Amino acid sequence: MRFCDLLDAVRRDPELTIPAEWAQGRASFGGLVAALQYEAMRAKVPADRLVRSLAITFVGPVEPDVPVRFEVEVLREGKAVSQVLGRAVQNGQVVTLVQGSFGASRASEVAVAALPAPQMKHWDECQELPFIKGVLPEFMRHLAMRWSIGGLPFSGNDSREMGGWVRLRGDVKEEPVSEAHILALVDAWPPSLLPHLKKPAMGSTLTWTIEFVQPLRPLSTLDWCKYRVETEYAADGYGHAAAKLWSAEGELIAMTRQTVTIFA
Repeated sequence: MRFCDLLDAVRRDPELTIPAEWAQGRASFGGLVAALQYEAMRAKVPADRLVRSLAITFVGPVEPDVPVRFEVEVLREGKAVSQVLGRAVQNGQVVTLVQGSFGASRASEVAVAALPAPQMKHWDECQELPFIKGVLPEFMRHLAMRWSIGGLPFSGNDSREMGGWVRLRGDVKEEPVSEAHILALVDAWPPSLLPHLKKPAMGSTLTWTIEFVQPLRPLSTLDWCKYRVETEYAADGYGHAAAKLWSAEGELIAMTRQTVTIFA
C-alpha cells in the first residue's frame, strides 16, 4: 500500500489499519504514524493556518495490521494561531501524541535568512542503502536513502554527523510534497547513534519535534532532498540529536530534534 494511499485513507476515515509492509520491528514506521496523525489534524484547522511545528511523543508501538484511530482535539483557536492535540489510539490505549501549532502568516519587519546547506556529493555518486527483506525494517522498501556524510548503521563510525539524500521509492505517485511527506522523509533516517555501534542493536525515537519553513518549497515526491543530523550528546542509553532537511537546491525545508533510546 503506497504512502499516498494511506494518506487518502485517513482523510476519508480517521480509523484505519497500517499494513505490515510499513512495519519497523514490532511497530509501524513512526514517520508514517506521525504523518497520518498530522493529516487528521490538518482537516480540523482553517487552510490559511499553516503548520509551524509539531511535538511528537511515541507513547507505545503502533501495531501493524491492527486498527488504529487518529483522534483530534482543537485546544484553542486565536486570531492567527490554532493549537491542536492529536492522539493515535489502539486497543483502547494512546500510542502516539502530537501537539501541533498552526499559524496564519502576518506582516513582520523581521526576516533572517537560513544558513547555507552543507555541501554533499551528487546523489548518483552516493551509496544507497538497499532494501534487504529480513535485514532492514519493512518500511524501507518505500524510502530511498543515499549516504554522503558519516557511516551506515553498525559500521563503527564515531562521527557526530550523518546524512545524505532521501526520497520515496517504489510505485510512487508523483504529487507535490506536503508536510506529511516531510515527516516520513525525516524519520526514515535511523537514529544517529547507530553508526557508532559495531553490531546490530535496537534503537528508537522517544520524542520528536519538527518545525516547518512556510510556505513549503514546490517539490515533487520524486525529488531528492538533502538531510544532515548531528548528535549533540549521548549517555545512559539516550541520545540527543538535531537535524535539517533541504531541497536539492539548498532551500531549507524543516528543522528537527529527537531524543532517542539505544539498547546497547
